[in-house]
Amino acid sequence: MRECDDASNYKPIVCRINSITELTPYEKLFRVEIPEDMEFTYQPGQFVLLSVWGFGEAPISISSSPTRPGYLDFAIRKAGSLTGALHLLQPGDKIGLRGPLGTCFDIDELRDKDLLLIAGGCGLAPLRSLIHYCQDRRSEFKQITILYGAKTAQDLLYKPELADWEQSDVFDCHVTIDSADPDSNYTGNVGLLPDLIPPLEIEPDNTAAVLVGPPVMYQFVIEQLKKKGLKENQIIVSLERHMKCGIGNCGHCAIDHLLCCTDGPVFNLSALSEVRGAL
Repeated sequence: MRECDDASNYKPIVCRINSITELTPYEKLFRVEIPEDMEFTYQPGQFVLLSVWGFGEAPISISSSPTRPGYLDFAIRKAGSLTGALHLLQPGDKIGLRGPLGTCFDIDELRDKDLLLIAGGCGLAPLRSLIHYCQDRRSEFKQITILYGAKTAQDLLYKPELADWEQSDVFDCHVTIDSADPDSNYTGNVGLLPDLIPPLEIEPDNTAAVLVGPPVMYQFVIEQLKKKGLKENQIIVSLERHMKCGIGNCGHCAIDHLLCCTDGPVFNLSALSEVRGAL
């Protein structure tokens, strides 16, 4: 997978939080302004290290698209001291940012193909960057199918956007949840994410699949994609590991001989076939 341009980024830049939107009881969407005197160039699939003074920093996927300049979006789940500190911030507060870091979804490999964009749970956050890119450059791609699954209706990210994607002529979008609360107003599909794949009509020779989500789902989704005729070199995955430095120095995110922060997080599945512990 082609590595995108990035800088050394040892020193964070200071960015202002423009807005904060609640996505679920656990996730918030932070829209961050890029300083006017700074050029920030990134591609879908990359991440940054966000910092709150006194709490350290954490790797966070970019959830916005470079086709929409001037700001960056981050969907952040409250899961520890740093993310807890972020959730206490308000619009107007400032945070640190290092990046962009890591590899990206290679647009050149995806162009002129049918796309299967598949996300589970929080995996929709980084995939949203690619979805917005495809939406803004729609003529560069053929049929685009979005598959998204979450545990419950409460856990679905970007609910208004999901509704728009399902009704749009731009995408063929299918959403499912593992289980539904009988007392909820949810009326959509209930079932596991891999079960959305068998009914699809796919031309395997000209299709690329992009998969982002919890590791537990990868094996089952990949199995269904292979049954549809996709080969490993047609499947792109984004992996999650415990990244610390973000620039390949600390080794916390090692996957066999690879480093998730610099060799990834985006990989072509064929490059992982002999890598122990990748999936």
